[in-house]
Amino acid sequence: MEPILEVRHLNSYYAEDRSFFGGKEKRRQVLQDVSFTIDRGEIVGLVGESGSGKTTLSRAILGMITDYEGEIIHHSQRPQMVFQDPFSSLNPAHSIGWILEEPLRVQGKLSAKGRKAAVLEVLEQVGLGAEYYDRMPRELSGGQRQRVSIASAVIARPALIIADEPVSALDVTIQAQILQLLVDLRRKYDLSYLFISHDLNVVYQICNRVLVMQHGVIVEQNTVDELFSNPQHPYTRQLLAAGE
Repeated sequence: MEPILEVRHLNSYYAEDRSFFGGKEKRRQVLQDVSFTIDRGEIVGLVGESGSGKTTLSRAILGMITDYEGEIIHHSQRPQMVFQDPFSSLNPAHSIGWILEEPLRVQGKLSAKGRKAAVLEVLEQVGLGAEYYDRMPRELSGGQRQRVSIASAVIARPALIIADEPVSALDVTIQAQILQLLVDLRRKYDLSYLFISHDLNVVYQICNRVLVMQHGVIVEQNTVDELFSNPQHPYTRQLLAAGE
């Protein structure tokens, strides 16, 4: 298999506040010896309770955290992000067309005409269409805004997308549509995903492999079928029992 991302023996920290009397700044460890790979075309789930370190891991992969030891090796350009709340990640002052063109403006490779053509193409790919080009985020439903968020990630043509609880704020019907869209885009653009979720049913539907994180440690990783049918770690069994 061709790796898109390799994480090797990752330990990350954050600085706690200095004491009232001006003591030395303390570092608290968040991630402990985290190692895994994501191969081209894979959808790898990352599960664990709130505070387990999932967000810290995604921020480290995105380059937003620099206080770490170990290696994060990208075999392609930096990954893009799809957030849980698309409304907060879309600039409310600009149209959908402007928002989607922004990554292309940063790249500086296309003319204005080329950027607009790329935006219209990706709008079509995410199931919206040209009529959404001039609309504002406030005019869209939650599902439509998430489609725009996905389009914003895809338009830069990354090999890896980190999806952080991308369907948890949507109703069940819209969830299914967005999950199918992610699968379709994976095939079309040869994408890989790190799919972060607390919903094990969603993970089972979409992922090839699963990483289980507890207190900053990956306590188990396996194919989705093996992990769900024969969990090895007590914490994995606890999560599966809670999701039944």
